[in-house]
Amino acid sequence: MASPALLMRVVASAYSVAEKAAAIVRNVMAAGDLGIVEKTGANDLQTKADRLVQMSICASLARKFPKVTIIGEEELPADEVSEELIEDGHCEEILKKTCPAQYTGIKEEELVIWVDPLDGTKEYTEGLLDHVTVLIGIAYGGKAIAGVINQPYYNYEAGAGAVLGRTIWGVLGIGAFGFQLTEAPAGKHIIVTTRSHSSTLVNDCISALNPDSVIRVGGAGNKIIQLIEGKASAYVFASPGCKKWDTCAPEAILHAVGGKITDIRGNSFQYNKEVKHMNSAGVLATLRNYDYYASRIPDTVKQSLVP
Repeated sequence: MASPALLMRVVASAYSVAEKAAAIVRNVMAAGDLGIVEKTGANDLQTKADRLVQMSICASLARKFPKVTIIGEEELPADEVSEELIEDGHCEEILKKTCPAQYTGIKEEELVIWVDPLDGTKEYTEGLLDHVTVLIGIAYGGKAIAGVINQPYYNYEAGAGAVLGRTIWGVLGIGAFGFQLTEAPAGKHIIVTTRSHSSTLVNDCISALNPDSVIRVGGAGNKIIQLIEGKASAYVFASPGCKKWDTCAPEAILHAVGGKITDIRGNSFQYNKEVKHMNSAGVLATLRNYDYYASRIPDTVKQSLVP
């Protein structure tokens, strides 16, 4: 049998690397010293978990795939990474899947991996643990084509005996796995948006959509999970703030199940290595009925946000 295509090997490794990352996230919390540092302010935090997880993910993937470009959220010194942070395993199940034909010839140097070691850091520091995700997004030709989202604390309120954590993964042309795809209730307009980065523009945009209800949670990964599990019908964030490492993995998983994500003006995100990191024109994402929401974004909101 031919050896698996590069893309499938990268995704299979990213799956195991994300599981290792989740263990680090839980261990830092259990040890009690989060080592919190303010980056640009009280809503932009970094913890020991962010630092250790990024080192673990980037070093583990770079060791296996040395020519891949890896871009992580945290700016860290280029120290030697201790062996205990390295994960060299992979998920066999993923290697059994057939790589979509359009991706079989990809070379290492053509891939860009966008890493958010701990999406929802603020919520992590506040004990809102189910908001927290680890995001590993894989891009080719500027497009998000595969992604892994780990929720380290999935099931954390389910009591003793529940398995803690889960890993969701997806590849365009194959699908997405690790969760139960569910559509939001028909005829209901449930908006999921930011918990800690609200503004007049964010709220005006949501009001214009006349939602039945609004869910405010932390983390871009978590918000996309709300869409694919049918808890919300649209993710609307009319503000700069989200970065490419926040949206790459969630975009791949959402697109793999037929959803759509753009900026507020309807432009696709680009993920080539030269691209600017900020998604300046916000985020609009849905699993279904994208056009319904896109057509109701006020022009005044669109004009306020420059890509």
